[in-house]
Amino acid sequence: MKVITSIELFNLISTNADIQLVDVREQDEHDAFNIGGELIPLGNITQQIDQIDRGKPVIFYCRKGVRSHIAIQRLQQKYPFENLVNLAGGMDDWKKNFPH
Repeated sequence: MKVITSIELFNLISTNADIQLVDVREQDEHDAFNIGGELIPLGNITQQIDQIDRGKPVIFYCRKGVRSHIAIQRLQQKYPFENLVNLAGGMDDWKKNFPH
């Protein structure tokens, strides 16, 4: 599974790279803090497959990186995705590197 660090992701976002961000946390977590990703909770990920771009890198994130890892596994088991990337350490790591 491909992974990206929060610093690498920050650099991609800063340069307006053509990526999709997917937040697999729950609505309350997303509302409390997010980095602009589209909310698709883990439990809905396979039902909302049409919202996931196949033509550019798609970075999945959650709080620690576990749910996003599971989301990618579920998608790759059912569909031929090659462009899914997990944010290592999730939002916890992001907040550690970019406190606000």
